[in-house]
Amino acid sequence: MLYLGCPVWANSRWKSALYAKDVKTSDYLRHYAQYFNSAEGNSSFYADPTPDTLQRWRDETPAEYRFVLKVPQRISHHGQEDTEQQLQQWLGQMAVLGQKLALVHLQLPAQAGPEKLSQISNRVQQISQHYRCVLEVRHPAFFDKAQHEITLHKMLQQYQAERVVIDSRALFAVPATSQALTEAQAKKPRLPVHAISFSQTPMLRFIGSDDMRLNRQFYQPWLNKVQQWLDAGKSPFCFFHTPDNTLAPQLCRQFAADLGYPHSCLAPWPGEQQYSLL
Repeated sequence: MLYLGCPVWANSRWKSALYAKDVKTSDYLRHYAQYFNSAEGNSSFYADPTPDTLQRWRDETPAEYRFVLKVPQRISHHGQEDTEQQLQQWLGQMAVLGQKLALVHLQLPAQAGPEKLSQISNRVQQISQHYRCVLEVRHPAFFDKAQHEITLHKMLQQYQAERVVIDSRALFAVPATSQALTEAQAKKPRLPVHAISFSQTPMLRFIGSDDMRLNRQFYQPWLNKVQQWLDAGKSPFCFFHTPDNTLAPQLCRQFAADLGYPHSCLAPWPGEQQYSLL
C-alpha cells in the first residue's frame, strides 16, 4: 500500500482543483480523504487537537486512511523537565484515532545533536511503546555516514522506528523569485539525502518547487526506491510539498502517475470537473 498525501488537508487554494468552489472548510478532510489516503498532519505541531476534533477526523475518513501526526513543538522543541509526562499525556489523547494513527512524527530542531542522543532515544522508546515512531533529525552530525549516524540508526532499529527521509533539492535548485519561495527556502532544511528504511513504513518528505518539470527531475530516483519498497511488501508514506503548497496535490498526482501506481488521487477532482463546465 502506498500512502500518499500533502502536508495539510485544509488549503483554500485547492478550490477549483482538488476541491469544488463551494466546499466548506469543515468538509475539507472528508473531501481530501476521498483522493489521498494520508497527510503529514502538521497542525498537531502547533496546537493539540481536541478529543472531539480527533473523533471527527476518525469518523470523516475511510477505513484505510492513515494519519501521521507530529509531536507538538512544545514537547519536541521546548520540552522542560516534565517532557516525558507531557508526551505520555499527548500520546494518550491521540488514542481516539485508534489504528488510523499510523505514525507519530518526532521532528527535532537543528541544535539537537549527538550530545542529546540519550534524550532522543528515550523519546523514541516512549513513542514506540504506543505507535510506530518516525524521527526527523536536522543536526549535520547525524548525516556524517560515520559514528554519529551509525549510532542513531542502531537506536532506531532497536525500536523498529524510522528515520524521516527529507529531499529538498528541488526547492533549493531555483532562485527565490517569489515571497513563497523566499519563505520556503528560509524555513525548510537543506540537508543530504539518505534513502533508508528500517521497518515496514518508510517515510519520505519531498519538498519541491512550483516547477513540475524540475520536480520530476529530482524525484526520478524515488520512483525506483518507492517501487522497491512496495515490491518488498512495505507501505511507504510519501508526502509532497511545494513552496506555499498550492500545487502539492498536483505534485502528488504527477508522482503517482509516473510511478504507475493506481492511486485514488488519479481520479478526476471535483474542482477540475466544475471548472470544465464553466
